[in-house]
Amino acid sequence: MSILQLENVSVIYGDNLQTKGLNNLSLETKAGEFVAIMGPSGSGKSTLLNTVAGILPATSGRIQVAGRAIDGLSDEEAAQFRREELGFVFQEFNLVETLNVKENIVLPLMFQHQSVDVMEERMTKLAEALGISAILDKRVTEISGGQRQRVAIARAVIHQPALLLADEPTGNLDSKNSKEVMSVFKELNEQLNLSIFLVTHDAMTATYSDRIIFIKDGRLYNEIYRGDDELGYKQSIINVLEMMGE
Repeated sequence: MSILQLENVSVIYGDNLQTKGLNNLSLETKAGEFVAIMGPSGSGKSTLLNTVAGILPATSGRIQVAGRAIDGLSDEEAAQFRREELGFVFQEFNLVETLNVKENIVLPLMFQHQSVDVMEERMTKLAEALGISAILDKRVTEISGGQRQRVAIARAVIHQPALLLADEPTGNLDSKNSKEVMSVFKELNEQLNLSIFLVTHDAMTATYSDRIIFIKDGRLYNEIYRGDDELGYKQSIINVLEMMGE
């Protein structure tokens, strides 16, 4: 079953509508698939993510997420769709510093008016799985960057979204924390069958995915699949990036 389908999607913006963020792009990802998006700066990676999220409207084409057409949604409908069906993880964490870790994690459930029991049960399970049980009562300002990203991931998946979108989630982390955070993504993908759509410029980060879609100038440039050869997968990533001029 497909979790995400784009059919001939274009996004055109700027003065006189001359800039093509996406150019007749078509792609499909399956439920439970972990897909990374790579490409040069200005290739359309962020435009693609924002279009899938319903933040940036497509100029033309069709987009379906979890079987629902999102092109043409009103602002209110798009916002509700994001709250219910999508989870987001950002490079900058985007946590609320006036709240503690526990309060940050359960925010999506508060917006859904879930019961305290449901919040507590889901939060406890996620905290244990992500190794953050010991910091639940700490303020965001009291924890490390790696811990902040784990909290952000917990918040992004606690409402059980159909699709998790991640925008450069290791961009502000050192190599050690990057590997730990990507291991969390991989575990959630494998254990919860969580569908992940992740934008990155980093080859190491991309190796955790099942498939990599490369885009350039808003178009599909290439794609590669992981298979069983991790070293070969990473080398293939590097080779494609070199061909793209990265």
